[in-house]
Amino acid sequence: MTDTTPSDAGGAPRAPRRRRRVLRWALGGIGALVVLLIAGILIYTQVGVMGAEPGPLAETEADPALTITDDGAGIVLSPTAGGTGQGLVFIPGAKVEAEGYIATFADTVVDDGITVVITRPWLNLAFFDPRPLSTFTDLAPGVSTWAVGGHSLGGVRACQLAPDADALVLFASYCANDLTASGLPVLSLSGSEDGLSTPQKIADAEKELPANATFVEIPGASHASFGAYGPQPGDGTPTADPADVDRVIAEQLAGFLPRP
Repeated sequence: MTDTTPSDAGGAPRAPRRRRRVLRWALGGIGALVVLLIAGILIYTQVGVMGAEPGPLAETEADPALTITDDGAGIVLSPTAGGTGQGLVFIPGAKVEAEGYIATFADTVVDDGITVVITRPWLNLAFFDPRPLSTFTDLAPGVSTWAVGGHSLGGVRACQLAPDADALVLFASYCANDLTASGLPVLSLSGSEDGLSTPQKIADAEKELPANATFVEIPGASHASFGAYGPQPGDGTPTADPADVDRVIAEQLAGFLPRP
């Protein structure tokens, strides 16, 4: 019986070689797409990152009653005179630098003795940060009770870490996972002028939280009012003074956070 399979000069069949060539091209194309996707993500996470407003940050850093320690994993804000043993791990919103929240928590730390650890999410997006809550609570070993909270996308990540904490605080944010049966104390702080985490979105996501969750809407506060990093695209127009919003945040945290 005669073999009629086409072959090259060396006698090797041509079809298998063509298949290998097509496979190499396909794998090369997939590899190029993966490289482009990774490059796109890296560019997106680094472009348009919102930093702290210089004035509020400088004023806060100059306060001798506030001790600021940058560990790399997060910024630890602690009262110079000693704290209450209460702590909050705070996760920033998407593409907002950790420094953009230092001024926000100055009253909480200085006036109420609460330690705040502001995390530095990988690639400036909380969803890309798989580190456990202990990574950040270990930065302040003197604290014995911990709440976890976050702003905007950081709050969504805080909801995922909440089972390892003593309480959950949402700052212009809401949960995407079901915590109704968790038994956790939950405080939701929002703004009436928020154009991103709108009052309607906050209300729609209430079903994911325990029935005894506390909701506080701050009159005149926008999405960016929960930080000190300037205006944010898509947000509403704030009418509340930033210092007043910070004081409301401090008062609410002082009355809510679990005590040792």
